[in-house]
Amino acid sequence: MQTIVVFCHLRWDFVYQRPQQLLTRLAEHYKVLFIEEPLFDAAEPLLHTYSPAPNLTVYQPHTPVHAPGFHDEQMPVLQLLLADLVPPDEDPVVWFYTPMALPLLGQQHPSLVVYDCMDELSAFKNPPPELLQRETALLAVADLVFTGGPSLYEAKRNRHANAYCFPSSVDAAHFARSLDRSDVHPLQQHIGRPRLGFYGVIDERFDTGLIAAMADAHPAWQIVLVGPVVKIDAAELPVRSNIHYLGQHSYQALPQFLAGWDVCLLPFALNESTRFISPTKVLEYMAASLPVVSTAITDVEQPYGHIVAIGHDHAEFIAHCEKALGQTTAQTAAMAQQMRTIIAATSWDATADHMRELLEHATAERVAGSRHALPPVLVGSASELDTGRAAVLRPELVA
Repeated sequence: MQTIVVFCHLRWDFVYQRPQQLLTRLAEHYKVLFIEEPLFDAAEPLLHTYSPAPNLTVYQPHTPVHAPGFHDEQMPVLQLLLADLVPPDEDPVVWFYTPMALPLLGQQHPSLVVYDCMDELSAFKNPPPELLQRETALLAVADLVFTGGPSLYEAKRNRHANAYCFPSSVDAAHFARSLDRSDVHPLQQHIGRPRLGFYGVIDERFDTGLIAAMADAHPAWQIVLVGPVVKIDAAELPVRSNIHYLGQHSYQALPQFLAGWDVCLLPFALNESTRFISPTKVLEYMAASLPVVSTAITDVEQPYGHIVAIGHDHAEFIAHCEKALGQTTAQTAAMAQQMRTIIAATSWDATADHMRELLEHATAERVAGSRHALPPVLVGSASELDTGRAAVLRPELVA
């Protein structure tokens, strides 16, 4: 069983999303080693490990270095911690969710390099200054590039010859549990109706002004927000008697929240950080056969604008919520049928299978030596690039 070594900017036990969905499925065919960003620990460096699924191990580095993420200052410690990750006679697939981990590539002696670009990380709040340079280097050495939606695909397709669009998929069976409307999460049973809900990360992509406008326009509406607050000051979130912050909950619990909602919300701000997002939850909401109202996110509006109501400003968003709450039984049934048709056309199983086919094909090409050689690429820290001391890597991936 071949190994996939994954470097990710997200923690496995954070919000359950694209990496977890794909890698648990790929772990049926590969041994998956998931490397998280390091945590600060004043003691000696160590790797904390645990296995959340068969054939999948999470590695959580603990280092005495204060620098965040896969920072250059972390690299010497991480290189030592990860030196024996894979036996010396094995050439794993190395899979990146963040270009910031690229300096760790060489010691892995990879057979293939995959860049699964699920977000435009450079557009998020406080990106590392080296990110764009490092992504350029990663695109130069990657064998395969996957993108998390059509907008990202359009942004990356001309930068790599083997770029593929893999939009967010859905585990329909999991979210179909919400069709039992009696199985409501206990935390919201005391909250009145109608309930308009959102689950996900509450950060700089979240339109807090829209939530405040909704709560003020309709004091009887109960707005339920499920998810962690990160990178923004929680004190700046709107506070109203009809806004309910329920915190982060497990993936397993999400259908119980959906079961108790009347309308599902995608209240994203329209800014640089949301320009390329492809929200996983849009299909999960559809699997619950509930009305969905979104702001004008490109990867929601263009493929799903015929079934998801799009609010181009606060007033239109609120008007769509009003209309959704006033749907007739016949309108709801017709909507649900359309949603089932969409859901039937996609799944995380099919996405993971297609990715695996591409991995196997790329591996066969490399074994056959049919791939054209690519020029060397300099990979290293910003200071190494400036001084000419960067390591030389190419898709033969000489360490």
